[in-house]
Amino acid sequence: MIEWTREQRELREGLTPWFARLGEEHLRYDADAEFPRGPWAAAADSGLLGLPFDEEWGGLGQSLLTTMYMLEGLGYGCRNGGLNFSVTTHLASTGVPLQRFGSAETKRRYLPKVCDGSLIGAHAISEPDVGSDALNMRTSAVRDGDGYVLRGSKAFVSNGPVAGLVMVYARTDPTAGPLGLSVFAVERDTPGLEFGTPIAKMGLKSSPLCELFLDDCRVPASALVGRPGTGFLILDHVMKWEILCSFAVVLGEMRQRMERCVEYARKRTAFGQPIGDFQAVSHKIVDMKIGVETASKWLYDTAQKLTAGQSVTTDLAIAKRVVSEANLASALSAVQVFGGNGYTAEYGLEQELRNAVGGTIYSGTSEIQSSRIAAALGL
Repeated sequence: MIEWTREQRELREGLTPWFARLGEEHLRYDADAEFPRGPWAAAADSGLLGLPFDEEWGGLGQSLLTTMYMLEGLGYGCRNGGLNFSVTTHLASTGVPLQRFGSAETKRRYLPKVCDGSLIGAHAISEPDVGSDALNMRTSAVRDGDGYVLRGSKAFVSNGPVAGLVMVYARTDPTAGPLGLSVFAVERDTPGLEFGTPIAKMGLKSSPLCELFLDDCRVPASALVGRPGTGFLILDHVMKWEILCSFAVVLGEMRQRMERCVEYARKRTAFGQPIGDFQAVSHKIVDMKIGVETASKWLYDTAQKLTAGQSVTTDLAIAKRVVSEANLASALSAVQVFGGNGYTAEYGLEQELRNAVGGTIYSGTSEIQSSRIAAALGL
């Protein structure tokens, strides 16, 4: 178990009042599938969007573990799951690769705006025909004079409809396998870059999603993040941060949901006694507790190993599957604990259940994580 320092606890306590503000009107934003621009601005004002970035860019200069601890607090305090998801996409998928791999010029150009939230970030990896199989992506980036020309299309671009900057993964060498991928920071108004209309989806509705089209999209050579051919390395780094940060948020959501269920089971009566007296209810909440503690251990242990420079390929796959599936089970149990109230939109639990389904799909499906674990076992 991690013992958080006084400074870490004070930072989270300082952010806690902001988290409740970010979750205001979460039911309306979900019902309207509307990106919450007011809460996004509040998130920027709180310093949340600058957590892991250097102070010279306007960030807070926090470590991965501290960032996760703050994001767990976000999940606990803010019930707008879509906003939470957009925040982690912005941080992990856009800001993190810019800081780790971007040139000095690229950092100066974009990171201050990433930290203050004025430039919303997205990343474009998946494609309509290949999904999560990044090594077989077809989007191309061909060197042409002092720049590159990008051609292709992307699917499931989180934050796409509101993004000002997109990290586009493309193939710069069709013969080099994983060494043939590169990453480009592409601004929204770049000619040849077109965003599709927002895609309606099951959950996380306030985090907008769309397709992206690159039709002879010309970018300068300075748009390249890292060196040519380092795209797979960048993607590997991004996915570690993405899984750990986004599911730290999920951990906070799970913990807060469990506590709501405990309170409800104590107060709600049936047949002359609190429903928590019935094993059918209490055991569901016990399972939630086990899920929360198991998720916490896998996430933070994996983050500690990553910080220590150890391999976390298998740990990350296990953590992602454990947390996403525990969250889905928790959300379903919460609906059942609340009964008819849980099934209504008013209590927000059906929204959380819809959101939880997405966690077993994005950042690599449960089936993909199982295949990675099996490969590590030599199967």
